[in-house]
Amino acid sequence: MEHPDFHKDQFTISSNHALLDVPYIHQYLCYDSYWAEGIPIEIVQKSIEGSFCFGVYKDDKQVGFARVVSDFATFGYLCDVFVDTAYRGLGLSKLLMEEIMNHPKLQGFRVWMLGTKDAHGLYAQFGFAPHPEPGRIMRKTNPDAYKAKQ
Repeated sequence: MEHPDFHKDQFTISSNHALLDVPYIHQYLCYDSYWAEGIPIEIVQKSIEGSFCFGVYKDDKQVGFARVVSDFATFGYLCDVFVDTAYRGLGLSKLLMEEIMNHPKLQGFRVWMLGTKDAHGLYAQFGFAPHPEPGRIMRKTNPDAYKAKQ
């Protein structure tokens, strides 16, 4: 049985991929986020297809998004979390996080991870904290990945 959508006032949070507005998500990530500036729509689509996604909607209009990359058994990486600037201050980020963290498909993980520059207070409410041993975490980056190939 599919997890039911969450409704509060005129807002809905859903994990139904069919409801996602990919052009809207791309627009936000490409032009309004600090972490995915310049991302091509094809990459956004591919990332959505390979993730467990959540949309926030006011009536039928998407106003927020988040995705979880996971094996659905041990690990979840929370990413691309945003609420449209016109809808901030209404508690939607917290509601979105509650839905993600309580979703039946995302329970029992040994580790959750995320990266943030400016939302530490939000994520701390859900048990996230700086890694106690940052020397154990490694990464490989390609800062030019979204730039057009010449």
